[in-house]
Amino acid sequence: MSSATPAAPMTVPAGAETATVAAGCFWGVEHMFRREFKGKGLYDARVGYIGGDTADPNYKIVCSGRTGHAEALQVVYDPAQVSYRTLLEFFYKMHDPTTANRQGPDVGTQYRSAIFYHNADQEKIAKDITERASKEWYKGKVATQVLPAGHWYDAETYHQLYLDKNPSGYECPSHFLRNFPALSE
Repeated sequence: MSSATPAAPMTVPAGAETATVAAGCFWGVEHMFRREFKGKGLYDARVGYIGGDTADPNYKIVCSGRTGHAEALQVVYDPAQVSYRTLLEFFYKMHDPTTANRQGPDVGTQYRSAIFYHNADQEKIAKDITERASKEWYKGKVATQVLPAGHWYDAETYHQLYLDKNPSGYECPSHFLRNFPALSE
């Protein structure tokens, strides 16, 4: 099995921003974000690995739980059409952030809930949304990590758009949209 490769630079309009989140098995996370934000400011979404200390990881080694990497989603979006805050509220609605290193039956550090921020503004928003989601939606039980984004590695090609190519493929049972009211400002 080949190693993942660093993300190639994308050609996107000036002003585009990047958001990186981990919420368990990356197939369902990618699928849900694409479905929700297609035509609403999403330029691209790709699955990959981040947060660990192993260079050039691949799926098999990440699944071992020994790399420190999380299965993650990186989106490039137009902040004039969709805000970082909106992306993070969706993130908290579409998975279970209350379990450390687990989503449904998927267990291990690679399945942790995390937000990987790319700048000081994102860090501030991520901490604020995490605090509000914990208080207002999850009764103080959010286990999501808020961490600086490190080196990103794209997952192997067969993982990209996996559920589009395999409609009956595995989806984590904890990946569904919860019906919560908007977070307070």
